[in-house]
Amino acid sequence: MSTPLVRLRLDEATAKRVADVLEDAFPFGEASVSAFETAKDEWAVEVYGGPDATAEELASALREALGPESAGLRIEADAIEEADWVAKSLEGLAPVPAGRFVVYGSHDRDKIPADAIGIEIEAALAFGTGHHGTTRGCLLALDELLTERRFERVLDLGTGTAVLAIAVALAQRGPVLATDIDETSVTIAAENAEANGAGAFVEAVHATGFDHPVFAARGPFDLIVANILAGPLVELAPDVKRHLAEGGRVVLSGLMTHEEERVLDAYRAEGLSLVVARQLEGWSTLVLAA
Repeated sequence: MSTPLVRLRLDEATAKRVADVLEDAFPFGEASVSAFETAKDEWAVEVYGGPDATAEELASALREALGPESAGLRIEADAIEEADWVAKSLEGLAPVPAGRFVVYGSHDRDKIPADAIGIEIEAALAFGTGHHGTTRGCLLALDELLTERRFERVLDLGTGTAVLAIAVALAQRGPVLATDIDETSVTIAAENAEANGAGAFVEAVHATGFDHPVFAARGPFDLIVANILAGPLVELAPDVKRHLAEGGRVVLSGLMTHEEERVLDAYRAEGLSLVVARQLEGWSTLVLAA
């Protein structure tokens, strides 16, 4: 059996932007996306599809996801013999440092500095490997916040792989509530927390909205992290404020830089103020205070 593979050769900035778009475009479990340097001033984006798709079908889906931008790109479609294709897609993913945190795959376990807080996350399992500008932006924001103070009641909303929940739990050795609307992501989040030595601190819960009783039981929260998308962030602003403790902090990401003002307006309308905004690779991370 073979696995479809689509490859694009690009400059670094375009490769990272294209990889970000494709990570968001392909539904959970449908494809594995990686971007990595192949030579000086040349990067590759590789997309590995599931066994039920052909390389041509994967290339077509990629063109649809990229829209007009795909017209100027050289897209190579191929198939590779069945092997550990997820592991192959990880070969080019180097560890990602973000402050005191380093996110890495198991293939780089021996490369993590002893004084870093290592978080081992495999790609293609759920969203959030650290290679996406939004995840790295959140980790940098958390590193700064956790240096300033300790947060006793923490919520990671839309946890995905639980990389952010694990980061807080390991840094503070304290509890974190990690919720997601996707049941598979919740299962993976719990497994990742356990594998990283944070199982005793991270409670992973399947919750489709703030009406779930766990929010009332564990809140109000003095730190809420939400790395999702701009639209849901805007819609959730009133609920986030309602579950935020006085003097609490909110870290928001999953929004592109041109979406900053729309998201900020929604949270300012709830009485929150901007502490800092960070832009990475076309994505923004916002830290707000109650």
